Parts: sequence; C-alpha cells; structure tokens
Amino acid sequence: MPPPVTVIIPTLEGGENLEKCLAHLSAQIFTGFEVVVVDNSGRGVGAAAARGPAARMPVRVLENRSNAGFGAAINQGIEAAPGEFICTLNDDAFADPAWLEELVAAARGDPRIGMCASQVRLAGSPGLLDSAGMVAYLDGSTKQRGRMAPASAFASAEEVLFPSACAALYRAAMLAQIGRFDPDFFLYCEDTDLGLRGRRAGWGCRYVPSAVVHHRYSQSAGRASPVKAFYVERNRLYVVMKNFPLWSWPLVPLFSLWRYVMHLWGLASGRGLGGESGAGWWKLGIIVVSANFQAMRALPAMLSRRRRAAGRAALSDLAFWRLLRRHSISARDLALQP
Repeated sequence: MPPPVTVIIPTLEGGENLEKCLAHLSAQIFTGFEVVVVDNSGRGVGAAAARGPAARMPVRVLENRSNAGFGAAINQGIEAAPGEFICTLNDDAFADPAWLEELVAAARGDPRIGMCASQVRLAGSPGLLDSAGMVAYLDGSTKQRGRMAPASAFASAEEVLFPSACAALYRAAMLAQIGRFDPDFFLYCEDTDLGLRGRRAGWGCRYVPSAVVHHRYSQSAGRASPVKAFYVERNRLYVVMKNFPLWSWPLVPLFSLWRYVMHLWGLASGRGLGGESGAGWWKLGIIVVSANFQAMRALPAMLSRRRRAAGRAALSDLAFWRLLRRHSISARDLALQP
C-alpha cells in the first residue's frame, strides 16, 4: 500500500534551502508520507540535496532538463506517486513537526474539504505571517491573507478561499474531478486557478493554524521583480478567462484600472509592491501591455479549458461571485499593504 500522503517539492536552486526543507520533513510526527523532489534546474541539484541530511528518509527525485514550471512539476510528482492527499511545499519552506499531522487530521475530519491552507510564517520573523490562506481582488489578482500580521491574530481554524501552494494540502479525489495544475501558468497564480476551480466544483478549503511552516519569501524570482510582475499580471488574466462569470468580464478592466492607480500611488510614495519594485511607471506599463498581449493570444486555449471546467461546476455564476466577494480585498490594500 502506498503512503496516504505525497509531499511534492519543486526546486530550481537546491542547496541549503532544499536540504533544510527535507530535514524538517524527516522530523514530522506523521510518518505516512513519501517525498518527491522535482528538480527543474537541469543540474542535478535535487539529487545532491537528497543525499544530505534527508538521507535518513527516502526521497524520490525527478529530474527535468530545463525549468518546466511550478504547476507542471507538481503534476509530475502526482503522476509518479499519487496519494490520498497531495501536499505541495516550496523548497524554501520549513515545516514544524506537527505540520502534516494537523493538515491530514483537518482533511479527514470533513470529506467536503478539498484543500487545506497552512499557517505560513515568515522565516526569521516567526511571529509574523506570510499567509493564512489567500484573498482575491475582483480583477483576478490575489494576495496572502494576513501577510505581515501577527500570527496570533490568525489563530482560529476557519474557511478561506483557497491555500497558497507554498504549503498546502489537496485531496486527490478533488484533483481527479477538477484536474491538476495548469502548466501554462508556469509561475505564479496556478494555485489561484486550481483553488477557484475546486471551490466552483463545490469543495471547501480549511485554514489550519496549527499546521505551521516557516517560509523564506520569494527567494527565486524576487518579491517585486519584473519577472514576477509579468507572470502575475498575465496569469491573473488567465484566472479571469478560466473562472470568472462572463458577465463580470466588462467590470474587470475597471477594477484593474483602479488597482493600477493604487500601484502608481505606491510607486510615488515608496509603499507596497510598486514602491519596492524601484521601476519607473513606463517600465510597469510595458510589463502590463506585454502581459495583456500574451494573455489575449492564449484566449482560445483558456476558453476551451473553461468549457471543460463548467461541466464540473456545483456553484452558479452568482454564487461563485458572492464567494469571491466574501473573500475579497480592496485595490488599496492589495497594492499598498506589505
């Protein structure tokens, strides 16, 4: 019998972060799991790390010749070692010993739960949150719920919109119904798409504050880098195309326009992601235009996937929109909060 839980860790850099990630997994109280490292580096960094401190537990390493992207890597891991539950974990995230035990207990406690969100704290600042699940803005953008807030302020288990795939649990039965991660997202927002498809199909998401992970945030692409800005902007349009009600589409540019105003305010005042980027407004404009152009090119493919997902929907368009509104964030908070 295969273990009930598969933990999948994509990696680009390997090294100290991955070794520490694996070492923390080897100290889990819950032992019914296997680990799959998907090496996107093309340099064998996954196998090198697996021979380090993690040697005390079995680790399966899958190697890609080049970077296949986050979603494709997770899908490879699922294909190689499907469990009752699939846990995704960033290679720069370090789980407390009770992490898996708490996630599995929450999922087994309610068969309607398809996803569980961890309490993700900022490594080096253990009293502060990176995320307690995710919230959405109504143009398809998303943000970590509770980011930079005291972890003690998010100590109650509750429903959230969907988890950050930095440290999440997904029920395999949900993935069998709705499909896996969309590899065309490549980086960022693939967990948004998967989470919204799961919620639209009627599955719930539970925030489990006792499942604690410590995360070194945006070590690979950088918190406010041009690369991240491009993929986030393009992929939030993919999210809209695949998941938002058609009647909401004319509203999306209006919501986006207001968000851009808030980002420009942040750029001028040195606040939020706009302030952190250090880029001029014209550079941000180029990123937005490029991202929108690529998204429009992908529209036929996204609409095809949208039609497939519609056949699995349990929520009406109106009920889904109300769900988004219930877990939404303002443009000001999205753009200007840390």
